[in-house]
Amino acid sequence: MPVPPKRRSRSKARRNRAHAALTKVQLVTCSKCKKAVPAHTACSFCGNYKGKESLKVKSKTAKAKK
Repeated sequence: MPVPPKRRSRSKARRNRAHAALTKVQLVTCSKCKKAVPAHTACSFCGNYKGKESLKVKSKTAKAKK
């Protein structure tokens, strides 16, 4: 029968957790509509990526009319 693992000491556990910190999301401004967008992602507001339209986004006015 296997032996249960030993308890990790407080210092070893904290040292192991030292690299688990969260990082901030890198935001850049969209070149067309100037909204904050995550880096390397198409803009969800206007649909542009690197200056070209890559997504067809329904306008907000069309959604409001429904």
